Amino acid sequence: MKIKLLIFFLLSVYITNAHVLKRAENNNDLKLSALPYYNYGKGLGLTSPDSIFQFNIRFRMQNRITYLQNEGEEGAIDGQIRRLRLRFDGYVGNPKFLYAIQLSFAPGDVGEVHEGQNINIIRDAILFYRPNEHWSIGFGQTKLPGNRQRINSSGALELTDRSINNARFTIDRDFGFQAHNLNEYKDKFSYNFKAAISMGEGRNSTEEPDNGLAYTGKVEFFPLGAFTKNGTYFEGDLVREQTPKFLLSGAYQFNNKARRTQGQLGSFLYEKRDMQSILLDAMLKYDGWSLMWAYMQRIANDPVTCNPEDITDVQYVFTGYGSDYQLSYIFPSNYEVIGRFSTQNVDHDIIRYTPDTTQYSIGLTKYIWEHAFKAQAEFTLNDLDFANGDDRQNWYLRFQIEIGI
Repeated sequence: MKIKLLIFFLLSVYITNAHVLKRAENNNDLKLSALPYYNYGKGLGLTSPDSIFQFNIRFRMQNRITYLQNEGEEGAIDGQIRRLRLRFDGYVGNPKFLYAIQLSFAPGDVGEVHEGQNINIIRDAILFYRPNEHWSIGFGQTKLPGNRQRINSSGALELTDRSINNARFTIDRDFGFQAHNLNEYKDKFSYNFKAAISMGEGRNSTEEPDNGLAYTGKVEFFPLGAFTKNGTYFEGDLVREQTPKFLLSGAYQFNNKARRTQGQLGSFLYEKRDMQSILLDAMLKYDGWSLMWAYMQRIANDPVTCNPEDITDVQYVFTGYGSDYQLSYIFPSNYEVIGRFSTQNVDHDIIRYTPDTTQYSIGLTKYIWEHAFKAQAEFTLNDLDFANGDDRQNWYLRFQIEIGI
């Protein structure tokens, strides 16, 4: 009888632990809707024997060399580590309580250090409570639910950089609360709702507090069902969708008393301004083809601010609108050809300070290990149209290698 009880006890412990370990294994590759960093595998992970905590580590690196030719200037060669990042994620106590941390170390990520300002090493530091498969509630610093290309990891791009419109109109990272309601299904209509209330100052801000906040909302619709392997969050149809998949999304943000020229990004204004951002996206993938479109706009009254000690010294909110069109095809050999066309129009209030821009880009990418290990070549031409009638053409040719886990 004692032997039977002992065997029953051991079997119970084994079954319980097997269930816990299976649950931990299933959660090893954290798929947080606010943190869609592309990774091919599951990184390097450690789970405690009692499954009370889990710790995963990933890295990625972008090395690039660029030849730049700006009209009227001597050509230049630029070689740099564009991005070097470490990401840590896991859970503590229960897989429902998740954390994610991302640190950046490359000069282009950290930015120029100014006296009295912080070094921007911390990109993400956020805790998520995920009570079930449909809800995620976050507190901390990470990307806001904005335009598709910004939410995508920079390591999941087809070209070496995001578009000129993303550079000017995106809403980027901020500190605050987020809530996501996710309803994605493989073969039927799907939808997501996302919202955030944040500080509106951008990442790692220690400016004097005020009572202005940023309010962000986003909706995503998948009329033909969700993309395979979270294909919403990486560019190019690497999985070669067997049936057409389509995304249509829209985001809106009101940033009250913003301090920077681009809301969460840019130089400091001399006076605070209220800003509105409108961000629309569409994406279609099928059988190796990928077609993407985006529209972005920023609105602000009286966008120009002047230095009270020198009225000729100005900082302005970058207001205007722009559109991106991007088409690509990936061959069975895992070579991909990409083309992108972007237009950017600034508002009349700031046209004398910055030009309208049209951008043309073509690229060739070889995927060695999906987006985690790839080689990219790109040629980009920028047409600049100034208010005084001057035109200028700048272009660059770039080679880049991305590797990570």
